Amino acid sequence: MANQNNCHYEEKMAFFYKNQSNDDWDGTKLIIVQCFGSVFCIFILVSNAMVIAAVITNKRFHYPFYYLLANLAASDFLAGIAYVYLMFNTGKVSKQLTVQLYFFRQGLLDTSLSASLANLLVIALERYISVMNWKVHSNLTKRRVTSLIVLVWAISIFMGAVPSLGWNCICNLELCSKLAPIFSRSYLIFWSVSNLVVFLVMVAIYMRIYLYVKRKTSVLSPHTSGSINRKRTPIKLVKTVMTVLGAFVICWTPGLVVLLLDGLNCENCQLLVFKRWLLLLAVLNSVMNPIIYSYKDEEMWLTLRNLLRCVCNGTRRQRSSRANTRALSSREEPSTSLRLSEEKKGSVKEMVKD
Repeated sequence: MANQNNCHYEEKMAFFYKNQSNDDWDGTKLIIVQCFGSVFCIFILVSNAMVIAAVITNKRFHYPFYYLLANLAASDFLAGIAYVYLMFNTGKVSKQLTVQLYFFRQGLLDTSLSASLANLLVIALERYISVMNWKVHSNLTKRRVTSLIVLVWAISIFMGAVPSLGWNCICNLELCSKLAPIFSRSYLIFWSVSNLVVFLVMVAIYMRIYLYVKRKTSVLSPHTSGSINRKRTPIKLVKTVMTVLGAFVICWTPGLVVLLLDGLNCENCQLLVFKRWLLLLAVLNSVMNPIIYSYKDEEMWLTLRNLLRCVCNGTRRQRSSRANTRALSSREEPSTSLRLSEEKKGSVKEMVKD
């Protein structure tokens, strides 16, 4: 165990960055990243909030699959907050952060990624149960779904907090990584390998679902050509999740591979060059998910469109009510001034009579 006297918890992050190569993204590059990132993050926050609102307001979505989908949207919402915090605490600003603030910044990202991955795994298992029983929705009760959601967030928060709980290199700088200067290389290996393994597990589950559905439809189609259309609904939901999973794997696998190379202490790999571009690719994943939901699910698109109409109509009503109150107040002002002038004339007459 490392001697606590050699630990550097009181140092600023500049102390840990000093042995790193020059990676200052200040000036034009940083402004470009912040501009594009800000636009993406606003879309992430608004769109995922609307997906959650759609599941809450539409009773047709009150099923386990959509509850878990709303939880996935909540993890993307957290990712949007994490990206905003990261973008405005990077470059020279990151070197002025304390160790605790750096752990918090990275913990938000790790928690959102863990939540997204855990949600996709739970959704894959829910789809497996429903499709194997050839049903649109599984028989999971609301209590079980709630327990799964709580478990997802408990695991995700723990995974995000692991480096701050002790698995770091603050007491042994020789073990520090390049991409995350106070993260231990062994932790990056664990983090990347575990996530890649979960990717493979989910791909295996959906391959099993795909083969089962293909075999089932080939058997049923000659006998139930009219009613088979009703049975395509679970297949549509599977296609939606498979598209979300595919986007997640494409957007996150390059970053996880780079983290694994950093953990393996690759000397010839120019990892810092790809650092922020891979982060933008990860941001793009959270942008894509709400688009996939609305494109693949017609009911979701209609609900989101109705929510937009409600918001627009609400703002219009507020503007019209404000205009009406202003018009009424402008009408009342002349009559009030006339009453005041008449009262003044009456008082003057009374004084003259006296």
